[in-house]
Amino acid sequence: MIKQLKCNWAPAVFVIVLPCLAGCNYYFDTSTDQAINIRYEERLKNHEGLSLQKLSKTPPVSVEKALPKFKERRPKTKNTVTPIKPEDLAVDKTPPEDSRQMSITAARALALENNLDLKIAQIDPKIAATMVSEEEAKFDDLIFAKAKYANKNTPAQNLDVVKFTPVNPNSTLKNETDKLTAVPQQTEAMEFDAGVVIPLRTGAKVTISAPFDSKRQFKGVASDQFQNALRFSISQPLLRDAGISNNVAGIRIANYEQDIVDVKTHLQSIRVLAAVERSYWNLYVAWGELDVRRQQYENTANNLAMVKKRVEEGLTAAIEINRAEIGVAERLEALIIAETTLKTRQRQLKLLLNDPKLNLDSPTVLIPETQPTLVDFNFDRDQLVQKALDGRLELLELELKLAADMTKIDYLNNQTLPMFMLDYNYSALGRDTSSLGGAFGQTMDGNYDDWSVGVRMELPLTNQLRRSRLDRAVQERIQRLTTKQLRELNVRREIYDTLDQMAQNWQRILATRQNVLLAGVNYDAELKQFREGLRTMTEVLESLTRLGEAQIREVRAIGDYQVSMIDLAFATGTLLGHSKVDIGDLSQNVSNSEIIR
Repeated sequence: MIKQLKCNWAPAVFVIVLPCLAGCNYYFDTSTDQAINIRYEERLKNHEGLSLQKLSKTPPVSVEKALPKFKERRPKTKNTVTPIKPEDLAVDKTPPEDSRQMSITAARALALENNLDLKIAQIDPKIAATMVSEEEAKFDDLIFAKAKYANKNTPAQNLDVVKFTPVNPNSTLKNETDKLTAVPQQTEAMEFDAGVVIPLRTGAKVTISAPFDSKRQFKGVASDQFQNALRFSISQPLLRDAGISNNVAGIRIANYEQDIVDVKTHLQSIRVLAAVERSYWNLYVAWGELDVRRQQYENTANNLAMVKKRVEEGLTAAIEINRAEIGVAERLEALIIAETTLKTRQRQLKLLLNDPKLNLDSPTVLIPETQPTLVDFNFDRDQLVQKALDGRLELLELELKLAADMTKIDYLNNQTLPMFMLDYNYSALGRDTSSLGGAFGQTMDGNYDDWSVGVRMELPLTNQLRRSRLDRAVQERIQRLTTKQLRELNVRREIYDTLDQMAQNWQRILATRQNVLLAGVNYDAELKQFREGLRTMTEVLESLTRLGEAQIREVRAIGDYQVSMIDLAFATGTLLGHSKVDIGDLSQNVSNSEIIR
């Protein structure tokens, strides 16, 4: 019974240890990884929209409500004219036959579907996923098999000189010295080995194999021999490369890199959509300027016709015809420039949309359909800054890189340790002279075995290479931490600058609206006095020019205000227009507008 236990304790170790080590082949995220993943998922979900009305401390104020208070700071006048509406300036009343009405929502949809920058960026996550697969493939099990057939026909050979020391004292070979001679023999051998190599995430490498071989001799002493074995070996690092965290560091870093690529892809989407929205409102401004220039040209043409009629009736001097014609020519040049500007703005938007039905030089004219959001917001500046710090994908990208840096530092720190390896080997043996089945039966009986336990160590003399790599990783992390602080300061500055710019553009809308009102009153008065013979056409044209420039400044202020809202959303890491909200809930005088959620 004691002998049986002595022979079979090693297989028992094999049966117990192997399932335990195999269990280590499953990878569990650490608490740090789980926390970062939760934060990563939440921030990707929350970056998609910005609710301006929720961030405003007071209800937004429309132009109609804000203008009376604004007028109190301006010179009052008894004369009033009907203000020019933004939609009257932005949309051509007689659109060309080949035109296409487009809302900003439709522009975003086309950009998401066709924009080439987005299509290029969407390939990066697929490439990053292959890198994760490459790291995980390092723990794939390896199945191996080999076979060998040999035939040897050897002549007689002189072997070593030996001295016989018999166990039996009465033997005649006592202390006899002789030389061994290998007789001529022919041997036919066949060897086969098959098994599996299992790399574990603990750093261990397990090998299980079942080799067997057969030998047959035809010359000399004829004999047959069949041998079989079941082998198990494991090599486990105890210092360097030991532990799951060190061996899965490459997978964790690859996962971080994949998350970083996802963040960059989302960021690229935000940039493209923000560019589309800016281009959309630039087109809106171009249409407004063209409409103003056309009105200016039509007014000067009407004035020229009126002057010619008055000259024929003898009511006005003939010189006024030349003055009126100069005004028509000047406004014709401005109209041509406005038309060219409109074409370039349309081409810029078509480039971003990349719609197959809209070639860059196609005659199709894009007409903005979405009306601007003309309400004032009283934002909580600190709340916006905090939202930006939580939502900016650039900061999330840095956090993921810092997490990857920490994993890399932990791994490189482990690499500075000595190599200390524990090796264990066990083989159950079997031999038979008649068949392979007999040898296999002895193997399963466990009567014969072969096992060993050993350790080996490697220690570099200076270890400077690994320590230098660790120092570099630490310095890179320190550099990235400083970069994160600088980027946070820049985000704060962008928020404050954008808020000030947005407030400025709102004041510009009010100021230019008031200027349009006064310039309109002045133009009507100058034209009336011209008909009474108190003013020249030059003075009328000057007042008309001031009216047109005031209208253009108003259109530009409206466009800049829309762009500043886009910039504010972009500064917080979000986008405008992800959902449609009726601003009638915010102001009774403004409705059917798109605002960010």
